[in-house]
Amino acid sequence: MNSVKIAVIGLGYVGLPLARLFSTKYQTVGFDMNKARVDALMAGHDSTLEVSDELLQSAIKNGFKCTADIEDIRDCNFYVVAVPTPVDEHHNPDLTPLYGASTTVGKVISKGDVVVYESTVYPGVTEEECIPVVERVSGLKLNMDFFAGYSPERINPGDKLHTVEKIKKVTSGSTIEIGKKIDEVYASVISAGTHLAPTIKVAEAAKVIENSQRDINIAFVNELSKIFTRMDIDTQDVLAAAATKWNFLPFKPGLVGGHCIGVDPYYLAQCAQNYGYNPEIILAGRRMNDSMGEYVANQVVKLMLKKGIQVLGSNILIMGFTFKENCPDVRNTKVIDIFNALQEYNLNITVFDPWANPQIVDKEYGISVVNELPDSKFDSVILAVCHDAFQDIQVNTLRKDNSVLYDVKGIWDKHFVDGRL
Repeated sequence: MNSVKIAVIGLGYVGLPLARLFSTKYQTVGFDMNKARVDALMAGHDSTLEVSDELLQSAIKNGFKCTADIEDIRDCNFYVVAVPTPVDEHHNPDLTPLYGASTTVGKVISKGDVVVYESTVYPGVTEEECIPVVERVSGLKLNMDFFAGYSPERINPGDKLHTVEKIKKVTSGSTIEIGKKIDEVYASVISAGTHLAPTIKVAEAAKVIENSQRDINIAFVNELSKIFTRMDIDTQDVLAAAATKWNFLPFKPGLVGGHCIGVDPYYLAQCAQNYGYNPEIILAGRRMNDSMGEYVANQVVKLMLKKGIQVLGSNILIMGFTFKENCPDVRNTKVIDIFNALQEYNLNITVFDPWANPQIVDKEYGISVVNELPDSKFDSVILAVCHDAFQDIQVNTLRKDNSVLYDVKGIWDKHFVDGRL
């Protein structure tokens, strides 16, 4: 075990925490093609805030290294790929980052080495898409010259309780023997334990259905919210009553974005279609959840009209832009859907989020986000993300006398707001 030298390829929300954890037991190198990201990490700061400066600096002091130089990972023998797996504008899986990472592995992998993929994919991608790239670039053959595995990431961005070592890890290998070796490596640092799946495809499938299941359950309560709003019934009251039964699942309506739940169902759907099956429930759930941003915007406008508020040219404040609370991650945030839908009404929209990086938001979405609370009063205030930092804000100081307060997250008293999911 001590002869294992690990290279983690991709130092984002998934790769960096894992690499830092591996470095507590093994010689570990983190590789990322973004040199600015690497330089910042080696200076001791993680802009994603997944790894504290104290932990990162301690790891570096003890030998952990981040690099953008491929030569620095050539002498490793256990490669872990943790790059994003997004979808394109048509919701088709985009495997470009995986192909790039596989090419990198192919350039440095040697006989006897192991490559483990962590990126979320549909069943078959590791063996049918990624490994052929490694084989072509390296000239080596799977299970003859090198070995492979799949261990799906289970990072929950912004969650300081369920950190990587505290979440049980699914593992798998291209042979029974290598599966056991991979499992042993992960088990040595994952305090929550591991589950060795019988095949790589089983491990891939397990990951992709985890998030698809959550997506479908949230879609159900989102649909309930739309129904009950028409009936003038408070959805949160209904869910609270239903939750008194021991086996009722406690899902809440809301926006479903991020790099996992809002994306992974499309991977499963694509896989099903490749096998001649048209998934109905999975895609119906996605359509429902993808519609919620526009729905919220339209509800706010309707409430404004009911109150006699001039919509054209009105001032709107959106509180929160990241895809979830207490986290700087803006990947696939559905708050942008609220913004875009409201823009069609020619409104003046201010987006306030103390967690979001304005430069990243501008680059990814082409809109402005402010980190400081505006000193203004608004015709409508929309709570889109429930950051802890919002708890101390006196929202009434942000509202005009005749205004709309809409609570997407359902955390404020129903008598205090004009509308909520």
